[in-house]
Formats: sequence, structure tokens, C-alpha cells
Amino acid sequence: MKLLPGVFQAQKKNGEIYFRSSVTFRGRHISLGSYSSQEEAHSAYCTASRLLKSETSFLPDDYQSCELPFSKWVVLTNFINNRLYIKTPIYLQSNYFEYYLNEEDVLLFDVDDLFYYSHHSIMRRGGHLFVADYGMQVNIASRYGIKNFAVMNKDYRFVNGNDHDYRYANIEILNSYHGVSREAEVYPPVYVTKIHVNGDRIVGRYATDTEAAVAYNKAAEMLQAAGIPIRYTSNYIPELSTQEYRKLYDHIMFETRFLKFIASL
Repeated sequence: MKLLPGVFQAQKKNGEIYFRSSVTFRGRHISLGSYSSQEEAHSAYCTASRLLKSETSFLPDDYQSCELPFSKWVVLTNFINNRLYIKTPIYLQSNYFEYYLNEEDVLLFDVDDLFYYSHHSIMRRGGHLFVADYGMQVNIASRYGIKNFAVMNKDYRFVNGNDHDYRYANIEILNSYHGVSREAEVYPPVYVTKIHVNGDRIVGRYATDTEAAVAYNKAAEMLQAAGIPIRYTSNYIPELSTQEYRKLYDHIMFETRFLKFIASL
């Protein structure tokens, strides 16, 4: 069977036939995806060829529904306009880049992250954004100091209000640790430690978030020693040596009400 231009036949492990499409531009062989029929594969090839040969400068937003996937449209328009081939759906701007999850969802990143996202595709699952890294699904928020337990506008915030803008200057970490929050509009800063056992209970108030984090760990260990079955996640504080951590742990004080609660267990 003679195949249409730009189309190649392939076979799955189960013997099922499918068709692949590709195009060559500036010496780069670019895959355009897999299709169930050669007509669909050829249509994608024709769209890509017209785009590459056009004298009009197209942008990602100029995409119109067709056989060519939107992600490939982004790749091609970036290659044409910015003369840099990137296999993920990235479009370069002057001092940042856009990563297109789809036509409506566009993430913004600093150029410092270009190499990373050029080699890691972003996926969405359950409202979270992940990349596959060494066989594991890694939440991209962790790259910016946002912990898994973090709540937006409580533990961190996007300075300009755009939760798709992951440029470093736009991410402000408010609380770095479990059970720790900074009291609003208080200066000098005061950090409150709370722990959940039959509701949230205030452990104490501290001058630094490090002290507050250690207080959370100490409170969790005391509650578990008293028979509370909750498995608390300890705060990891890498800037403290073992000796510094132990000294701070031994000197941490709790509020009287919390001490009475522990004594009543």
C-alpha cells in the first residue's frame, strides 16, 4: 500500500496497525503524533507543512482545531519564530517562557527553568501539576518551596494573583512548616504553632518559624507518647545541626493551656 506524504505505518505489540506522521524543518525531524488512519496522519502533515512554509508569522493563539495536536503547533511556532527546537509545548518570550498545558491553561516560568521543562512534560492530576522524574511523579510546586501540605494564600501566595505564574519573584512562601503560621500584621513577626487533636490546639507563640517548627515536632512526640494515635508528620529543618536542634528542642516552652491538656491525657 502506497502511503500518503508524511505518513509512516507502524504496528503495536498486539499487531494493530496505526500511522505516524512527521515533518522535517531546518534539518530537524519532528514527530507530529500517532493516528488511527493515514488520512488523519496526512492531514496533520499538511497542516504542519503549510505552517512551516507560510510567510505569515503565527503564534500559539492562532491555532484552529485540526488533526495537528495543539502541543505540536506550539512546538512548531516556537521553532519558526525563536529558532530553537523544544519538544515540550513551550513558547519563548523575551525574558520568560510560556508552557501550554492546553489552549486555555498557560503557565509562566523564568528562563532559569527552561532546561528542566524542556526535558520534563507537565501533567495534571487531581488539581496538581506533576512531572515524571526518575520514575516518580513530582509535584512542580515543590520546586518553588511549596510543601505538599501548603494551602494557597495561607502558606504561600502568588504575588500578582495569577496562580499560573511560577516565576520565582511571583511566589512568596508565608509558612514553611507543618502546624506553623505567621500572625498577620504583627511586627516583629510572631509564629503560632498549632496541632490537631480533637480540634486545633495552640501549642505556643514563637519569634521564629524555626522555633515554631521544633515546637510542633516536640508537641507531636509528647502527644504520641501520651497515647494519641495520630501519626503526625515531623518538620525537617536542614539548617539546624543535630546539636542545635536538640538544644532548641530542650528549651522550647508550651502555653499553659496546652500543657494542661497533655497532663489530662
